[in-house]
Amino acid sequence: MISYRSRRKAINIIMFTLTGICTFIAIAVLFFILGYLVWQGGHALSWNFFTKLPAPVGETGGGFANSILGSAKLLLLAALIGIPIGFLAGVYLAEFSGTKPAFVVRYTADLLNGVPSIVMGIFAYAIIVLPMGHFSTLAGGIALGVMMVPIALRSTEEFLRSVPNSLREGALALGATKWKAVATVVVPAALPGITTGLMLALARVAGETAPLLFTAFGNQFWSPGWNQPTASLPTTIYQYAISPYEEWHQEAWAAGLVLLLLVLATNIAGRFILRRQIHTSRG
Repeated sequence: MISYRSRRKAINIIMFTLTGICTFIAIAVLFFILGYLVWQGGHALSWNFFTKLPAPVGETGGGFANSILGSAKLLLLAALIGIPIGFLAGVYLAEFSGTKPAFVVRYTADLLNGVPSIVMGIFAYAIIVLPMGHFSTLAGGIALGVMMVPIALRSTEEFLRSVPNSLREGALALGATKWKAVATVVVPAALPGITTGLMLALARVAGETAPLLFTAFGNQFWSPGWNQPTASLPTTIYQYAISPYEEWHQEAWAAGLVLLLLVLATNIAGRFILRRQIHTSRG
C-alpha cells in the first residue's frame, strides 16, 4: 500500500512537471512566432526598408518608411489622448471616489476594454470620419486613444492602491492637503508602476488594425500634417498580406517582424521598470 507521504510526493512531482510543460509551451509559442517571422521576413529587412517609400510591384528597393512614421504619429496622438484621461481618471478612482461611483466607472472601463476593436473603428468612423468627409491621421489617433483609456485607467488605479496608506497618513499629518499628498507623495511612489502600465497600454494598441482601416485608412506616400489619410504598419501588413504578389508577402513578414520587436521591446522595458521599482522598495 502506498503511503500518504509517497502519494503526496508523487502528486507534487506530477503537478510540477505539468506546470513546467505548460510554461515551456507558453514561452515556446512566442519564440516560434518570432523565429517564423525572422525566417520569412528577416532577409527583406534592409536600410531601404526603414528609409524608403513603398516601391511599385515588380521593382526592388522599396520600404515602409511612411508606415513607420505614420504609426509613430498615430501612437503619439493616442498617447496624448489616452494617457492623461486614463491617468487622471485612475487617480480619481484610487484616491477620491466613493464606493458607488467607483464601481460604476470601473465597470464601464472594463466594458469599454472588452469592446471589439472593429466596433471601436466603426464608432470612430461614424462620429469622426463621416462628419469630416475623409479619412485622417487625427481620426486614427483618436480611435487608438479611446482604446487606451480603460487600460491606462485600471493600471493607474491598481498601482496607486498598492502604495501603503502610511505614506498618505504621513503626508496628511505634516499638513499637506489631500491633493498635495497625492501629487507629491502617492503618485511619485507609484510612478514606475504607472509608467509600466501606460507603456503596456501603448503596446496594446500599437498592433491594432481594424480601427485604422475605418479611420486612418492608408497612404502609399508621405502624409504631412494630421488631416490626411496615413499609412501604418498594421494596415500596410494587412494590405500586403492579402495581395497576390510574392514580394509584397515577404515585405509583410518583415514589417510584422519589426512591429513584433517594437511591441516586445516596449513590454520588456515596462517590465524592467517595474522590476527595478520592486527591488528598490525592498532595498
